[in-house]
Amino acid sequence: MNFDIQRVLVALPVLLLSLTVHEFAHAWVALKQGDDTAYILGRVTLDPRAHLDPIGSLLFPILAIGSGLPLLGWARPVPTTPRKYRNYKRGDILVSIAGVCANLVLAILFAAAAFLFVLGVSQMETRPAFLQTIWHMLLMGVAGNVALILFNLLPIPPLDGSHVFYHLLPPGLGATYRRLMPYGMLILWGLVIFGGFRWMGRLIDVIAGLLLSPIHLIVG
Repeated sequence: MNFDIQRVLVALPVLLLSLTVHEFAHAWVALKQGDDTAYILGRVTLDPRAHLDPIGSLLFPILAIGSGLPLLGWARPVPTTPRKYRNYKRGDILVSIAGVCANLVLAILFAAAAFLFVLGVSQMETRPAFLQTIWHMLLMGVAGNVALILFNLLPIPPLDGSHVFYHLLPPGLGATYRRLMPYGMLILWGLVIFGGFRWMGRLIDVIAGLLLSPIHLIVG
């Protein structure tokens, strides 16, 4: 199996940016909802060192990206104290979806940058080789953030979608559902190993394609 170091160098910075912004959004919204736990611990920052996990944000992604294996990565979870929210249910939902909302904004920004990039390159008579690297980073910025949105919306503890799903359930079912928490990572790894995320790749392509569709106005 060949290890593609060039792909790692292109994709990893985009992934680290996306994970950092995702976790920052959780921490910032938690503070706005009345919970200063993350703020006290220095997590309301865009400094990647405050959010990234050496194993989940670096080692596993490097191995997966370079080898072409399925990627399951993570950052350090933002600590919260839900009882500090001014309104528990509203605060928990808003904090939970803050990360995916931040990734949606990033995906749109990467798509807009890709549009401007193509617009600028189309006016150039000669195109330096490094522009190809920038183009690949922009495409990965769109697809990678769409992937983070879809993944984190899954109703599997401890993913963000599980918090929203819990609040949609009747109290009895919600309590039963919460008991899945210790097994969440096992479920996720099982899905990765047995190809349970193949559907996600196709959906990522569709959504990323829609975000990048304005580029066709330039290239025809």
